[in-house]
Amino acid sequence: MTRMHAPRRRQNGFTLIELVIVITVVGILMALAIPSYTRYLVRASRQSMQADLVQMANVQEKIYLNSNAYTGSVTNPYDGTSTGGLGRTGTSVDGMYTYTVTPNTPSQSYTLTATPVVGTRQAKDGTLTLSSNGVRTWGTATW
Repeated sequence: MTRMHAPRRRQNGFTLIELVIVITVVGILMALAIPSYTRYLVRASRQSMQADLVQMANVQEKIYLNSNAYTGSVTNPYDGTSTGGLGRTGTSVDGMYTYTVTPNTPSQSYTLTATPVVGTRQAKDGTLTLSSNGVRTWGTATW
């Protein structure tokens, strides 16, 4: 007598080994992608802040043309005179930097400063400054 074998049915789905391999590959890709993306975000925030500092410097020059002095306030409303301000909130739009302006009255100059907010991804990025004589610094480097 011969035995008859029933045809095997094909199994659908994944084996445990296949699932572990896929999870490992995804984990490796994420380990590479997340730090790169974070560095991109830090750089983008810094470049946005540099543009903001240049805009504030332009407003300072308009104020100087109107009143022969620079303003010492970032947050006061802009009115075109040195008694007004730059009309900013004091922090960047993304909340990563705080603005300050330091006028130097005897020499008729100023320094705009953007300081990273503690506890944000920008915290270790360094302070940005822009002075009235055009000197731009980022930590110890120039930008």
